Amino acid sequence: MTNRDAVFLEDLCPKLRVRRWRQSLHTFTRKSCIYCGQPSESIDHVIPRSQGGLSITENCVPACLSCNGDKSNSEAFHWYRHQRFYDPRRAMALRAWMDGDLSLALRLLQWAQPENEQAEKKSENNKDQQWHFQAA
Repeated sequence: MTNRDAVFLEDLCPKLRVRRWRQSLHTFTRKSCIYCGQPSESIDHVIPRSQGGLSITENCVPACLSCNGDKSNSEAFHWYRHQRFYDPRRAMALRAWMDGDLSLALRLLQWAQPENEQAEKKSENNKDQQWHFQAA
């Protein structure tokens, strides 16, 4: 029996394949919006479907409901430049994502959010210090 002879669950249920693809997009960015960094709840088409954008990985990015709704039918770069939370590092990450270089996009997104990781480390250190003070 070869791989071609096998029947996969995803072949019988295309919605399962789409669900897994959408979940993988959120996993790439650690479930954060590519535009503002808030938790992502939706998938946004960088080039809207109404303007010929396709539902492929290079054109679909995780976004929060606020950014997705506010962007609506606009082209992403034009809309993003006019936002108060505009970050050039995130804009570069968005361009890298569209070019298909997800590893560069993820590195740029990590660079854009160093304060979150430092805040988490500080909170962990504070927990350790609290236990230290309680034990003394």
